[in-house]
Amino acid sequence: MFEWSEEHQMIREAVKRFVDDEIRPHVEELEHGDLPPYDILRKLFATFGMDAMARDRFQKQIAREKAIAAGEAEATPPKERSGGGDSGMSLIPIIELCRVCPGMVTAMGVSMGLTSAAIMSKGTIAQKERWALDLLTMDKVGAWAITEPGSGSDAFGSMKSTARRDGDDYILNGSKTFITNGPYADTTVFICKLDEGNPPEQRKVLSFVLDRGIPGFVQSKPLRKMGMHSSPTGELFLDDVRVGRDRLIGETEDLPAGGRDGAKATFQQERSGVAAMALGIIEECLQLSVQYAKDRVQFGKPIGVFQLIQDKLARMEVARMNVQNLVFRTMEMSAAGRTMSLAEASAMKLYSARAATEVALEAVQLFGGNGYMSEFRVEQLARDAKVLQIYAGTDEIQITHIAKDLLRA
Repeated sequence: MFEWSEEHQMIREAVKRFVDDEIRPHVEELEHGDLPPYDILRKLFATFGMDAMARDRFQKQIAREKAIAAGEAEATPPKERSGGGDSGMSLIPIIELCRVCPGMVTAMGVSMGLTSAAIMSKGTIAQKERWALDLLTMDKVGAWAITEPGSGSDAFGSMKSTARRDGDDYILNGSKTFITNGPYADTTVFICKLDEGNPPEQRKVLSFVLDRGIPGFVQSKPLRKMGMHSSPTGELFLDDVRVGRDRLIGETEDLPAGGRDGAKATFQQERSGVAAMALGIIEECLQLSVQYAKDRVQFGKPIGVFQLIQDKLARMEVARMNVQNLVFRTMEMSAAGRTMSLAEASAMKLYSARAATEVALEAVQLFGGNGYMSEFRVEQLARDAKVLQIYAGTDEIQITHIAKDLLRA
């Protein structure tokens, strides 16, 4: 049986105190877009030494990669063959942040997770040193740009953004939308197709690293949206942006796994993290609902004595237990040095996202008219939860991945 260790509980309490002191007082500013989340996230990193740990891990990895390149070390060190680390330490901040501001987790995850992972997984050592470390420490903000105005679930098939060779350089054109951190990103991984005059479906998928301010690269103001207001989202426009091969991830058009597989691996990582986000939302909704059921009096009694209210609370608790077990599964697999298949990550995301949305909407229902008002936090959590069923692949896309894996046997 797996459960939170004493060390985990101590870390959770410390993160909760940080959230209570540094984030809850600023929820309104974060919700209305008056306060970008990045400085608070940097303070979180500094407070818990997450930036120093990221820097230390990065330096060790780069030293090992340089040793491997020089033939002085084997490709897979013994420690990695025997298992991974304690992923719970990285999941706890996600859970606790999502109890209050889920959008901050999205902003953080895309920057130091997806964007840096795209560079760390396929980039050259020079590219990792140039861009990835600042992303991993949150010193700089990153964006991972794949979605386009005419695409969505069919991200590759509908992709129109292009890279065209021009001597030793490339000319990039296209636009992206719904890009997390887009308005404020210092570093953007731009995914596009190589235009060689061949049909779009036959073109290679390439990824380039762009810096803010490159001529021809425009980042929009934050878009208005239903929820996740503490996670700035924007559009990107590229008009004849000239870049050198040094900005092509891997500095080759022929990566062993290919651009498509690299992007899919990033999706897989993103989907497995949704369970921790969902757990934070569910825990907060449940806690608020239990307290409200005790305090709210109707017909001369606290509403918690009525069976229909008890039914809602019981179902919320079942969802909390199930999603927590999925988080525990992630931690166990990480400790064993295993990663989830795409179908497993899709199943985890599908269930967790639906559970969080259902619990948040039931919390609104339990609060009645108060739950529909922004003064009561369940209103925000219900808006924030919904996007878990949309980004990183919609529920419908998750179902196709799960079903294809079942039918392949």
